[in-house]
Amino acid sequence: MTTYQGACHCGACRFEVDTDLDHVRSCNCSVCRRRGALIHRVPASALRLLTPLEDLTVYEWHTRTARDYFCPTCGIMPFRIPSAPTAQEAAEGKLPFTGWAINARCLEGVDLASVPVRLVNGADLS
Repeated sequence: MTTYQGACHCGACRFEVDTDLDHVRSCNCSVCRRRGALIHRVPASALRLLTPLEDLTVYEWHTRTARDYFCPTCGIMPFRIPSAPTAQEAAEGKLPFTGWAINARCLEGVDLASVPVRLVNGADLS
């Protein structure tokens, strides 16, 4: 387990996360495709905020079950709460994820070219 330091571009949002960065996710939904974030999910206990959530701005869309936290100064999204399973996913037995999705592009000292990328077909979720 490695402790990573993370921040937005301007440094106003800072955090630490404990994880084994064995992969990242790249989603093709309209928001993720435009944002270009590489996401890695961690349990809620693995993220330590050094900036209060109240200092960040929240973006919600579609089902309003996901919450994207971003810096109001530079606009970078360092982490998010993933969306709840769709009705179809729930019917198939998928349980909600209760942790955080970290934008690995905001982690210091990570060679992202060496981290495997898993593609997520979020564009087809309704």
